[in-house]
Amino acid sequence: MYASEDNKQTLSEIVKNNYKAAAVFERYNLDFCCKGNKVLSTACEEKGVNESEVLSELSKIEAYQNSSINYEEWGLDFLIDYIVNTHHNYVRKIIPVISEHVNKVASVHGQNHPELLEIARHYTTVYKDLKQHMMKEEEILFPHIKYLVKSKGTGSKIESPYFGSVQNPIKMMEAEHINAGDELFEIRRLSNNYTIPADACNTFRVTFLELKEFEEDLHRHVHLENSILFPKSIILEAELNNEPVVI
Repeated sequence: MYASEDNKQTLSEIVKNNYKAAAVFERYNLDFCCKGNKVLSTACEEKGVNESEVLSELSKIEAYQNSSINYEEWGLDFLIDYIVNTHHNYVRKIIPVISEHVNKVASVHGQNHPELLEIARHYTTVYKDLKQHMMKEEEILFPHIKYLVKSKGTGSKIESPYFGSVQNPIKMMEAEHINAGDELFEIRRLSNNYTIPADACNTFRVTFLELKEFEEDLHRHVHLENSILFPKSIILEAELNNEPVVI
């Protein structure tokens, strides 16, 4: 499925065409969401990853068109509801749980594993930032995108929002996605890809598994926004304003 020329596609494009590629990239610490605009060859070179190995693994995964889920075909309003109900709700429920576990293991095991103190610090930053980030999306950006969708459906003229264009909050959200991604990649590095040490207690083990799942969910979450929702919203706004599309 993946020929040699596929290393010229960006990571984001590859995942957009086949969501199962995300799991491959995560194994190699290749960021397909927050910094997914890099072509595969460049991303592999920067991470010191064997590009041929990645292409080989990509060739083994099931074709995306065989999946029953194709986010590209969803309406933007439906996609927004899915993001909120699936990903935002998951984040809200799990972040206080992980926070308690991270701080507990850092307190108990921090002397023998000083990296846990740094992991706790980075996670606290992610915790606080994501709560504000999701609130801004749900109260400002997402309602406006739904307004654009409704306006197209009714054929009514749109009014310019106080923030000027949908591109302005989108740029802010994308920047915040990068920050969150950087913090989580640092946690992955500090934890040696969530490797559970031999002396880890059960809470220690659970914490690393929770952090790994949290990062993987955020990758899917951000990919849906950065690669599908945001570009389509910019295009929709331009169409409604009879303006050229600039992304």
